[in-house]
Amino acid sequence: MTNTTKQKLIEAGLAMLLQHGYSSLGLQALLAETGVPKGSFYHHFKDKEDFALKVIDTYIGEVHKALDHCLLDESLPPLKRIRRFFELTQQKYREDGYMGCLMGGLGQELSGTSETFRRKIEWCFSSIGERMAACLQEAQRRGDIPKNVDTDHMGHLLVDCWEGAALRSRLRRDPQSLTAMLDFYLGSIATKVGVR
Repeated sequence: MTNTTKQKLIEAGLAMLLQHGYSSLGLQALLAETGVPKGSFYHHFKDKEDFALKVIDTYIGEVHKALDHCLLDESLPPLKRIRRFFELTQQKYREDGYMGCLMGGLGQELSGTSETFRRKIEWCFSSIGERMAACLQEAQRRGDIPKNVDTDHMGHLLVDCWEGAALRSRLRRDPQSLTAMLDFYLGSIATKVGVR
């Protein structure tokens, strides 16, 4: 089987995990949706858990591409890069019809029952927090945020706040919680008007 088959399964699995969560993800439904034979599934994945972990890897890979696209764009000041990343993320949530983060949903569903998923999802969030912290450090060097701010802590706090707001947005089916959180966070941290 080709990587195209694997990718087709992962793309369909991502949509199904967003819609139904892990527990309700049926392999028969996935195979019917993709038209892929059962043997082909097991050629690429050991089992359902292995499949979901590969979907997570693909999802976080896309998140890191978006982080690169936004946070490495030196044409914008660092805090505007952070805002742009989260605005594009919010737009993606709307396009997916989910209004939330796959990691947040799976983390809530599985962190109490699967140590494998708990560790994987925590790593995903930590890696995003580290990228935010690095961008905040750049903003600090520019004087856009106070020198006494712990940028590592604030980078991870930003991810925590975003995930909480994503849950509220998903529950309300309204992006306002995401927008309000981002406005509050960046407004609170910035030392200069206009840098956020």
